[in-house]
Amino acid sequence: MPLKIIRQDITKMECDAIVNPTNCYLEAGGGTDLAVHEAAGRALDEYCRKIGGCPVGTAVLTPAFNLPCKYIIHTAGPDWYAEKNAKSLLISCYQSCLKIAAEEGFESIAMPLISSGTYGYPKDKVLQIATAVISAFLMQNEMTVYLLVFDKASYDISRKLFFDITTYIDDNYAAVHSDDCGTFSISGAKQSSVRVTRRIEPENTDFCQSERLPMRTDAPNFDDLFQNMDKGFAETLFAYIDRKGITDVECYKKSNVDKKTFSKIKCNKDYRPSKLTAVSFAIGLRLNLEETNHLLSTVGMCLSHANKFDVIIEYFVKTGNYKDVFEVNEVLFKFDQPLLGV
Repeated sequence: MPLKIIRQDITKMECDAIVNPTNCYLEAGGGTDLAVHEAAGRALDEYCRKIGGCPVGTAVLTPAFNLPCKYIIHTAGPDWYAEKNAKSLLISCYQSCLKIAAEEGFESIAMPLISSGTYGYPKDKVLQIATAVISAFLMQNEMTVYLLVFDKASYDISRKLFFDITTYIDDNYAAVHSDDCGTFSISGAKQSSVRVTRRIEPENTDFCQSERLPMRTDAPNFDDLFQNMDKGFAETLFAYIDRKGITDVECYKKSNVDKKTFSKIKCNKDYRPSKLTAVSFAIGLRLNLEETNHLLSTVGMCLSHANKFDVIIEYFVKTGNYKDVFEVNEVLFKFDQPLLGV
């Protein structure tokens, strides 16, 4: 199942478990830790005191008490300023939480950016570590992982990449706007203004049945047309999977698509996915532009320069300048676009 990056209060998450970034004493601190303890109630404080503690980089499990989730996984994050091996300890925090979730058989878990608050760990660095650890975990496990991110500062993509994509958008994106006067302004690399006038033909009230055009006798034979149809989405997708030499599991995991959705596609040759799902597969399979549009065309879609999401996807497809689907999502998030994955 996929990694879903969302903006949400972790105390409101309805999932098997949430991760609470805390201290080694398991005492309610500040930020997320305090909010979790307050929402769970005093019973959580008492339970944590009985446990006694949690070394930095490890995790422990408790009931969720008054929270809408079922359990809380507490992990003591490293102090960015004080810990020399802060990175390895942060990696251990995420790995320890995911290990507990797997051992308990959880199907879903919500995780924040550990140590990015009180302990001062830069958000963009936490995000990179979190996505790397989670994506590696999901390649071996079936689970939905929610990563809670609240601001764009977490997605500090390189200046060069940001400049390259911004330039590509400026050169290719055509945003069409209309006003009450019927004027459409098309902005992009070349800006212009086009006035569209509509000619309304008067209704012909004298038009009678006898004046209708006769029915064509050379109408196409639809049975013949249907027999010569192109391959559908599912058949095309599996052809690309075979061509890339990867397994079905590798495909849907690399595409950040859950197993349930992939099974629907596999079991129903007429399944019509959303454009977001189709693009996710194109990125996961690292298809080129021609292959991507071919895959999209099987469900009547294509990449368009009238859509900023499409232009960003086209940039990555053309350049291949990405490691995985999560790097593409970082840019999509930065530009307020929908994220890949189902």
